[in-house]
Amino acid sequence: MEFPAECKYTKEHEWVRVEGDMAEIGITDYAQDSLGDIVFLELPETGTEIKREDSFGVVESVKAVSDLYAPISGTIEETNEPLADTPELINEHPYSDGWIIKIKMNNPSELDTLLDAKAYEAYIKEIA
Repeated sequence: MEFPAECKYTKEHEWVRVEGDMAEIGITDYAQDSLGDIVFLELPETGTEIKREDSFGVVESVKAVSDLYAPISGTIEETNEPLADTPELINEHPYSDGWIIKIKMNNPSELDTLLDAKAYEAYIKEIA
């Protein structure tokens, strides 16, 4: 199970990687492993404003349908369009090709409320 140190994490199993005022968001290795084979992804519209903890999409696997929750607030600048046709990229590469959205952050201080890699790994051990 991977826990890249450059990412921040939520207890709902989303990750955030920040570059400047942009944040790339996806679901964690733990989440994709728990869901099993991902077969469908509902992507939000670009330009949409999202608030921290709002649902911004849905991921469907052979096991379950799960909402995706925004770890931070901002405006959706880009969605990973190839996932519409190849959602299995999330299973194969959750931290690279499997990113879901990129947002321009409204409040970068919200990052301080997220877990670092060590804390997220400890959380996974607690719940597993």
